[in-house]
Amino acid sequence: MNTKHIIDELKRNKTIFNDLLENLSEEQYLWRISPEKWCLLEIICHLYDEEREDFRERVMHILENPELPLNSIDPVGWVASRKYIERNYDMALKNFMIERDKSIKWLEQLENPKWKNVYKHPKFGDLSAKMIFSNWLAHDYLHIRQILRIKYEYLKNVSGEELSYAGEW
Repeated sequence: MNTKHIIDELKRNKTIFNDLLENLSEEQYLWRISPEKWCLLEIICHLYDEEREDFRERVMHILENPELPLNSIDPVGWVASRKYIERNYDMALKNFMIERDKSIKWLEQLENPKWKNVYKHPKFGDLSAKMIFSNWLAHDYLHIRQILRIKYEYLKNVSGEELSYAGEW
């Protein structure tokens, strides 16, 4: 596994997220494809919490204490329980950028990490540090795709134009 590549991609993705999400109007960041789908505000709050409480914490935990239980998380439930929709969008984006910087700094300072360490999860089975680390990057890609989809659908909605000339989505 090329850990430098994953760290570099996480760093690049910080810029991508910021460029995709900064300077949006309230109408844009609250718009939803459908009532049950997340808006951009909820996505950025999710990314912030996942950065701190899921990926960085879990990689660190498995590298350092794989025999101890992991803290439980509820990423989908947090949307409602933490009232993401009531948060300040610009502050949520800023907070995510700060947390991503902390993650990159921590990852770059690791010395001889034990990527093969495994936590035996009661529901998901063996979770290695390497697997969670790789999924961190995959999670970024999934949400970049989601954000682009929302922005595409928003354009389609507000322009009232057929967008097939641009190509097939």
